[in-house]
Amino acid sequence: MPQTTDWADVQVVGIPRALLFYRFGVLWTAFFESIGRTVVVSDPTDKAIADEGDRLSVDECCLASKVFVGHVESLVGRCDAVFVPCYPTSDHRSGFCTKFQSATDMVRNTFRDDKLRVISCEVQNARKAKDVRRAFCDMAVRMGVTPKDARTAFKAAWDAQRAHDEALASAQERTLRRLVDERRAADAAAAAGDDAVVRPLGILVVAHPYISHDPYLSGAVIDSLEEMGATVVYADAMDHERAYKKSFEFSGTMPWLINRELIGSILLAQDRIDGIVLISAFPCGPDSMTDDAIMRCIQGTPILNLMIDAQSGTAGVETRVESFVDILRFQQKGGYVHE
Repeated sequence: MPQTTDWADVQVVGIPRALLFYRFGVLWTAFFESIGRTVVVSDPTDKAIADEGDRLSVDECCLASKVFVGHVESLVGRCDAVFVPCYPTSDHRSGFCTKFQSATDMVRNTFRDDKLRVISCEVQNARKAKDVRRAFCDMAVRMGVTPKDARTAFKAAWDAQRAHDEALASAQERTLRRLVDERRAADAAAAAGDDAVVRPLGILVVAHPYISHDPYLSGAVIDSLEEMGATVVYADAMDHERAYKKSFEFSGTMPWLINRELIGSILLAQDRIDGIVLISAFPCGPDSMTDDAIMRCIQGTPILNLMIDAQSGTAGVETRVESFVDILRFQQKGGYVHE
């Protein structure tokens, strides 16, 4: 039975710069461009986008979901259709929060009066290339693309995403190695009597990529850390496969893929960093459980747990970050030593 081509007239595809765009955005963009479509990515998050998303969402939605809705709204009139994929939980140890499964229906219902067209695909398991390929190729056929061309486009897009991820992971490893080398050099200088030496301070930022890499949501935290001379390492950008496997040393039952990778990254980097900053968007369900588990079970490394919401200003966050860094600096100098 021939598959429908009801999306064949979609030539300009809008992609919201939110949620899983920060994890799979290279794949999405490269795929649509490879099948000859024009891609329009929404502008970076600002107050107007966040406020509009808040207005259109129910109170119970997390901040990240509200921001996502704001990004969708900003694409109305700028494209033929908005791409909102569905990522259900088919593997009980590599699934996603339910908002990623319901996102397609949520957008269609929220913007039904705007007559916003939504194109989508259902990715059963984001870790398996064949599952992702099947979903994207079926969607491409509905857009009038031949199966052969769809498979070729997917391979190019998958390779582009993999190269992007590998580059990010390599950058984090280089930063961690540099921290270790600089720390050894500083210790050697201090042992030789150089009292002026400043030991480098490495901070692992642990947050979903759509939080840690959205300057509007986490910029105050990142900027404060860097202004105080700390070197920032991003847990979400470390090697995904290594982190996923490492996470089973922490929990064999955790159901969320990204949270599992974040915890695996903590275990991979813990002996090379000085502190951990957890950043969550209120009221994130998965983070409410995993952050508590991290605070209780990760021993030997100071942790700052931050919750951001639509009502928070930046002053309080900046003060907490500055205090955290000051405490770490004090510890480096021998403070808080207990017999």
